[in-house]
Amino acid sequence: MTLSDYARRLNFRSGCAHLPPAILMTDLARLANPGPLLGALPAGAAVLYRNYESPNRAGEARALKSLCRRHGLLLIVAEDPWLAHQVEADGLHLSDRTARRSGHRRAAKMHPGRLLTIAAHSPAGLRRAAALGADAAFLSPVFETRSHPGNAGLGVQKFTAWGRRAPLPVYALGGINAGNARALDNSGAAGIAGIGGWEQP
Repeated sequence: MTLSDYARRLNFRSGCAHLPPAILMTDLARLANPGPLLGALPAGAAVLYRNYESPNRAGEARALKSLCRRHGLLLIVAEDPWLAHQVEADGLHLSDRTARRSGHRRAAKMHPGRLLTIAAHSPAGLRRAAALGADAAFLSPVFETRSHPGNAGLGVQKFTAWGRRAPLPVYALGGINAGNARALDNSGAAGIAGIGGWEQP
């Protein structure tokens, strides 16, 4: 099975079909241009545009939105409510730290139809995301990642325990690929988010 297959299965089992089954995250160093991987994503998936240091974020976001539309995907913009509004993105993603700032909380609620996701790294973070009205949280890292080598991550057991007690849907993020995704089968995750893994058969 591919990573997309696992993401679809998790999404179905969790009863979260109203949410994207998979979320591909851009990264200026590792995946600045996600275009070649869009075809590997399942229907209804989303692309999370991050590329924080790009000098042409608005132009890149608009171009990515056009690509997403052609593939039947959603576009989520990270950390920038105003850019999300400018390019008419389908959603906004906030880090745990950013979500605590009142200005970003107000901006996120300006467009109630837009998907709002928030990063979390603990049960407290999951509760905070729910209190802020997020549609879902990204709980990470599940496994060791290239971004944080040497950090073993939460592990499946802790991820499952925290996620099942969370007051909102939870995405699995961090070091997930087609080789280890099966371990999340009974985790209750709403889907899978990540940078790598989608290119694997």
